[in-house]
Amino acid sequence: MNQRIESLRTVALNRSLCQDEFYYRFYRRFSGNTGDYAAYGEAFRAALAGLTPEITPGELIVGEFGCHLTESEAAEWESTYKSIADKTSRFAGLGQDSHMAIDYELLLREGVEGILRKIDGYMAACSEERRAFYACCRECLLGVVEHARAYSRHARNLAAQEADPQRRSELERIAEICEKVPAQPAASFYEAVQSVHFVTYCLSMNPLRFFSWQQFQLGHPDRYLEPFYRRDLESGKITREFAQLLLDLLGIQINMRVCSGLSSGYMVGGRDAQGRVVAGELTEMCMQVIDDIRLVYPAVGLCYTPEMPDSILEKACNILLHGRSHPAIFNDDVIAAGLASYGVENPHDYIHSTCVEITPVGTSNVWVASPYTNMAQVLLDCLERPCASFREFMDALFVEIDDKIRIHFEEENAYRRHRAAHSMNPLLSCFVHDCLETGVDIEKGGAKYNWIMPSFVGMANLVDSVYAVNEMVFRQKKLTLPKLKQALDANFEGYEPLRLELLNALPKYGNDNDDIDQYFGLFTEHIIAECKKYTPVLPNAKLIPSVFCWIMHERFGVETGATPDGRKAGFPLGDGSGPCQGREKSGPTASILSSTKWQHQQLIGGVAVNMKFSRSSLGPDSASVLMALAKTYLARGGFEFQINVVDQETLQKARKNPEAYGDLVVRIGGYSDYFVRLTPEMQEEILLRTAHGL
Repeated sequence: MNQRIESLRTVALNRSLCQDEFYYRFYRRFSGNTGDYAAYGEAFRAALAGLTPEITPGELIVGEFGCHLTESEAAEWESTYKSIADKTSRFAGLGQDSHMAIDYELLLREGVEGILRKIDGYMAACSEERRAFYACCRECLLGVVEHARAYSRHARNLAAQEADPQRRSELERIAEICEKVPAQPAASFYEAVQSVHFVTYCLSMNPLRFFSWQQFQLGHPDRYLEPFYRRDLESGKITREFAQLLLDLLGIQINMRVCSGLSSGYMVGGRDAQGRVVAGELTEMCMQVIDDIRLVYPAVGLCYTPEMPDSILEKACNILLHGRSHPAIFNDDVIAAGLASYGVENPHDYIHSTCVEITPVGTSNVWVASPYTNMAQVLLDCLERPCASFREFMDALFVEIDDKIRIHFEEENAYRRHRAAHSMNPLLSCFVHDCLETGVDIEKGGAKYNWIMPSFVGMANLVDSVYAVNEMVFRQKKLTLPKLKQALDANFEGYEPLRLELLNALPKYGNDNDDIDQYFGLFTEHIIAECKKYTPVLPNAKLIPSVFCWIMHERFGVETGATPDGRKAGFPLGDGSGPCQGREKSGPTASILSSTKWQHQQLIGGVAVNMKFSRSSLGPDSASVLMALAKTYLARGGFEFQINVVDQETLQKARKNPEAYGDLVVRIGGYSDYFVRLTPEMQEEILLRTAHGL
């Protein structure tokens, strides 16, 4: 089994993803009329049914992209259809997608054929417009079934040619399972895992989002797979070891369908719809996948609740201490309370939709991080205004923030309106409530929750800078705003003593100093209240803020001038909602205290607190110390806690010899990536983060 995992993880690590065959086969038939459901359904079904199956040696869970165009087809794709795909997709609209998990319980309980029967019932009495939508949904679902059965035939053909008896038996079993699922309800753990992966893989082929890789999440597998696992285990149909292997292979398949630099995975733990704590064997096994395959995905989130056995949190901490960048630890009580405050019916059924953004499972079409707002630049813009007092300065700053929220909302809302008019996603609509129930495509508002979640990046820079302005300009009167702006415009050239004073002599957010920490809550409370004033265009839509960054702290940093916190132009902004790189000087506990002095509950768009610990400091009690830190953060109302345990020496070696460290994974700003694939600037930013001892 280890040899199988090692072989397949190597394939995943070095794989270049290619969906050209699907898009070629789709756009050969689709005219580009994004309002034509009949043409879309026919083209989608034909493209999936004609897609070449690919099974990598050793796989037990199948369904992956391959480059199977003939030379003439590839030439035709490049010369004719690729530009059509790009033009059609861009006309269909900008904006977010795939930051969600579908209703996997529905899939496993009903199978595609059960969903088809539901659609037939809806079609019996509906308007002509809805009939066209339902008919398209049927075609897309039938394409999924036909593609799965093509895999079944391919596996049988491979089995007939296979000399090794064990592999021949495995291929025959794959053929049997793909003949059955996802068409029919899953009846075993193996069938359930295959069905979940196959439908997710098919959803990743979205022809009207040609320019955007899809990164669907897998929901809570320790919940929906539990009945299959327990039944098969008790009947002797499966062993724990084989179930773990299937979960590991499912994890590898995520890496086969999602390119690095994004984020895709699942959540475990938390509470179910009845309020019962989920903390069983499968919870630990789903986390064990991280250690077993050692790849950038799955991005696993542990939903922690105080009633959970300590063994679950201890398992998570031990995996982190092995140098893995997952699992991230989420506060189930805080998140559920936040979701309930926004009107979610089942607030415990959520997913970290890529990094830390929270979206309801199986019911949402949420645009996360839409858009990112550069808070350091907002501050710099405010310095253009003359202000006679700190109160005037803060009033001007809030006006700048409000203007950015309004402008960005209007842009995103316009994108939403355009997508609703010119796009469709019938296959996804089959697995998201209430699209089928109402006969409304997910792109047109069929989901229960249609939020937009802007994210505010560089909050720690904003806090440190505001404190510096108040202290240096208005309290101590060491310089004027114009003089400060002059120094910033010069990137501190000729003002190095001032820069060092700003950077080192003034307190910084992250050191348990109430005087400066208070500003973080002041800004987040204002942002939350301001966002509540806006209602996006689709039904049950809200504007819900977040304070995390993905990679935008590096991108914004490159284009942002020097800031009053002593940061030079071009340097990355703070990497989440914790302190800026290297500024927490008082240890991890003080950093945690600062990061939890403000309310996280309504920032459902995501709160990311990154902490780095030195591998060289690890000892026999490190797991218990890390658990205590995590519990402190969560008990104080912290939203999410993510850990990097890596030594500077390894990172420096990886910079000098990237070929030898191709699988070194680090946590960035809510997501993880391979260290050697980061930009040199991002690598430097990781190195400069404070490494605490344990």
